[in-house]
Amino acid sequence: MEKSNFEKLYQKDVSEKVQKKEGLSYLSWSWAWAEFLKVYPEAQYEIIKNDFHLPYFLDSSGAMVYTKVTAGGITHEMWLPVLDHANKPMKKEPYKYTVYNKKKGQFEERTCKAIDSFAINKAVMRCLVKNLAMFGLGLYIYTGEDLPEKDESETPANKQQLERLFELTEKQEISAEDMKQKIFEKFAVNSSKQLTSGQITDLINELEGKNETDQ
Repeated sequence: MEKSNFEKLYQKDVSEKVQKKEGLSYLSWSWAWAEFLKVYPEAQYEIIKNDFHLPYFLDSSGAMVYTKVTAGGITHEMWLPVLDHANKPMKKEPYKYTVYNKKKGQFEERTCKAIDSFAINKAVMRCLVKNLAMFGLGLYIYTGEDLPEKDESETPANKQQLERLFELTEKQEISAEDMKQKIFEKFAVNSSKQLTSGQITDLINELEGKNETDQ
């Protein structure tokens, strides 16, 4: 079965392009857009602007940026606050806030500077990347995962799976050689290296079910 575009993007390992700052993960926007176009060459994005044609919306709580991506007949919108290096919301004027310094064991007063064009630009491009994640690209980053889910139909069977399989065949009083031959014939392969994780998982589940029935 052919993968959907969402699956193609979601299962792409983007870990080498991720940068981590202040506990948050950021994906290179230029790389992300280039990879996105490989799947959706007709894709378009839009930076939402306010009534003054500026790419941000500002009120007393801070500034927010918005983007919109259309691809494959689907449109997703996304938003992101404009933050400083400490992930504090930037406002029209600088302001002070208090944090607890664990190393010094005391509270400290710090300053969040006023919003500027550099911070807005970063927020817009990060918002675009987050927008692309709605289509699958790098979505797992936002769930706190380090790597995307692997498609078992393409992942090679691992040693632990094969050991578990042959452990179960012994309980069914089937020799390892006979089981190996049956598996090779079933999946039309001539080597255990050609077996996928999904195939072995199905066999293990089948044998575990037989063992439970026999008990």
